[in-house]
Amino acid sequence: MEPDKTGASSPQGEPAPKSEPAPTGAGTPTPALAQPDTTSPTYQPTVDDSYGYYDDPYAYESNTQPAVPAVVQEQPAQPPAVPPPPPPQSESKTPEPEPEDEEEDGMLRMSFLEHLEELRSRILKMLVGLGVAFLLSLTFSNQLWKIIQGPAKQALINLNIVPPKLVQNAPMEGFSIIWVKMPLLTAIFLASPWVLFQIWSFIAPGLYKKERRLAAPFILVSAGLFITGGLFAYFVAFRFALEFLIGIGRDSDLQTMITITYYFDLFVNVILGVALVFELPVVIFFLTLLRIASPRFLLANARYAILVITLLAAIITPTPDIFNMLLFAMPMWLLFFVGVFASYLLVLRRDGESFPWKKVLPYVLGVLAILGGLLWLAVTKYGYHLVPYWPFLTR
Repeated sequence: MEPDKTGASSPQGEPAPKSEPAPTGAGTPTPALAQPDTTSPTYQPTVDDSYGYYDDPYAYESNTQPAVPAVVQEQPAQPPAVPPPPPPQSESKTPEPEPEDEEEDGMLRMSFLEHLEELRSRILKMLVGLGVAFLLSLTFSNQLWKIIQGPAKQALINLNIVPPKLVQNAPMEGFSIIWVKMPLLTAIFLASPWVLFQIWSFIAPGLYKKERRLAAPFILVSAGLFITGGLFAYFVAFRFALEFLIGIGRDSDLQTMITITYYFDLFVNVILGVALVFELPVVIFFLTLLRIASPRFLLANARYAILVITLLAAIITPTPDIFNMLLFAMPMWLLFFVGVFASYLLVLRRDGESFPWKKVLPYVLGVLAILGGLLWLAVTKYGYHLVPYWPFLTR
């Protein structure tokens, strides 16, 4: 046996065929590889020590390196991919804005200087309204003065003080009170709806659209409570307080001389003080609207509210006795709970609920019917008649 040129020997003693080197170079064409029959039962995948099994019959070609077979891992059979269903037509449209976004879009956004300009404009409109009401009040100055001095005259008559008149100590007192201060006080009450409308118009741009719908109720209720407070002070609180104060001097054998300046100053303090206190339900409602307070919080701290109201009544009341102080405090307590009830209705509406009016209204009407029946009996059977001051019934 003779070794061949490659150094290998054939088992049968025949020379082994020479292996020709693979052609290299850019100009030498690479012969195409024949694709093996993978369906044959005798097919075995080619083994490569570096890369493992592979089934791809096509080799990787390179100008500088021999072809390297690509490694292909056997993957389990996958079902054919199903294309996703087309999106619904409604989703392809532009999404509609949320209700809150629509409300925020309706809010007016202004700079700081624009806010100052708006405030200036509203204040000027308030002053114009007050000026018109002042001029209107001037035309009825004498008639209005008779109404304002009515509580003093009635108190002097009840205390048997003669003559039942006020005193003018200085020449300018009558002019300054009857033709300046009194028409101004009357103009404040007459122009209160216009002033409240301007206040609402200033704060409305910062509210949501559904909150701006409360403009008419806010103006009507606020102006109504302000005027009602003034009427309550005129017909009830001020009359009792004045008669009590004058009676103290009479019982001490003092001659009573009330100047119109002192009387009018006391009148303004009581009337305006009570009228402003009657705005308490509106204040509570706005605190709930701005989420600063809630009905639960107000009821939990009602005792502190009653204490503050009592102290405020003691300051407003011009007399130190407990009776007149309670006369001022009791309506304030009632107004506080009215404000809590209004805030409760606001919370119910905010949560999408409604108050059971059908269950409560019969009880309210029943109480009013009982009070009306008692009043009718007092007038028709027992000889009482109505008077325009507290207690509104006398024989």
